[in-house]
Amino acid sequence: MKTEESRPSAARDGSQDPARTNGVAAPADSRDPAAPADAKSTASPLSPDAAQPKRSRILKVAYWILWFGLLPIVLASLAIWALSPSSGSEPAGALGWLQSVVRSQPVPVGIVLFTVFEVALWAVRHDLPFARHAHPPLRADLLPSTRASFERAQSLLDEAEMILTTHEKAIVRDLTSRERDKLREDLKGLREAMDRVPFDQPGFIDALERADGAIDIRLGRWRKSEVREYIEAILMAVAVAFALRAFVIEAFKIPSGSMIPTLMVGDHIFVNKFSYGPAIPFSHARLWNSMPPKRGDVIVFAFPEHPEQDFIKRVVAVEGDKLEARGGHPIINGWEVPSCRVGTWAYSDYDSPISRHAGDLYVEYLGTESYLTFYDRASGYFPDPGDGQGHYQGPYFVKKGEVWVMGDNRNNSHDSRMWFGGQGGGVPFENIRGRALFVWLSVSDNGMDWSREGAPVMGRARLPPSAKELEPQFEQCLKNRPRSSLPGSP
Repeated sequence: MKTEESRPSAARDGSQDPARTNGVAAPADSRDPAAPADAKSTASPLSPDAAQPKRSRILKVAYWILWFGLLPIVLASLAIWALSPSSGSEPAGALGWLQSVVRSQPVPVGIVLFTVFEVALWAVRHDLPFARHAHPPLRADLLPSTRASFERAQSLLDEAEMILTTHEKAIVRDLTSRERDKLREDLKGLREAMDRVPFDQPGFIDALERADGAIDIRLGRWRKSEVREYIEAILMAVAVAFALRAFVIEAFKIPSGSMIPTLMVGDHIFVNKFSYGPAIPFSHARLWNSMPPKRGDVIVFAFPEHPEQDFIKRVVAVEGDKLEARGGHPIINGWEVPSCRVGTWAYSDYDSPISRHAGDLYVEYLGTESYLTFYDRASGYFPDPGDGQGHYQGPYFVKKGEVWVMGDNRNNSHDSRMWFGGQGGGVPFENIRGRALFVWLSVSDNGMDWSREGAPVMGRARLPPSAKELEPQFEQCLKNRPRSSLPGSP
């Protein structure tokens, strides 16, 4: 409800034009010739004379950056670190499920933890160091139902101060001295109502409505309109989305079957671009370097032969390694990556010359990861030469500043073993986009595949729904994980 300030100003005739109001120079107005040009201002409600706590803009900025920027990030990072299982161990016990979630989906968990810490800090925002520079202290005798109105009053006074400072010349030009006096009077009344002892709640509410109306009438043209606030909010959301996409997380679609059974054609995944250091757009530099990826990581990268194409594969060898493969099984520095046969499985691919792919499922153990691989018998890419050992490839030597990758669908993957005319090649660090997280949408030939929703790309492997009959063998392979799943030096 608007009070008397919504009617024409009733300021006394002959009121003096102050020389400066809240930082606004106010020489005599041509519409008020009776006001002397050299008149002095009375105490402003936003000046030190109005008993406003002295506040530092530098400490205000430090307050927001420290408590609502750095600290939640540090706390969320420490929580992720504390909840992550040790290298090479399988999560177990009461925290096993939570540890598995943290290891497979650190970014979503980190965002949730960041939000939780933000909310907790906001609840005690008035008790934090430097708070008086960002939030003027609230009265101890305020009723809980009045705190929101009291904070709104403080924000209103801050808004008025900002407008009066930013648009000083325009306010002097467009407002008469009477209008400025009336505005100053209403703001002063609000400040006095906020400082009155004992606190008069009805008087405070009346003063708040009066000041809000005065600001709306006298300074409304300089206040942000509701449309402008919506536009700014939308633009800010777009800017944040682009920043997240560039530095934190990005969505990709899986177009081929090279990572079956870990990823299926039509899966849409999120990729953590923060894992190895966020890349600076339009450059090959990163804000910090967290390379190389670990063996077993599933990464998205720009295909070295055609950088405009994005590929997704699993890292099997890092710089300095010697990589070989026999029958599709990797051998690193003379050490064959351990695996456990789960059983026979088949899938259909109607976009391929071979519509039905049948072969063997294995659980492979590399680094901290246990994941499924598929060896297709129908592709004929790696025929057995007759010695029963499978087709041999290599040796390949991984150069500094690159990693070598293989698809989990070992006989149907165009990966490091085939690049550059069959000579083989690695993925340069600067080509790496990020590490795969989880499936957020899956659209198969038959429509939405709800069984794929939330499937982690890394962490604990999951059998395809069509291989459920292999569950006992699969669980046994996971249970019998070898003690050592890291190669030695070449």
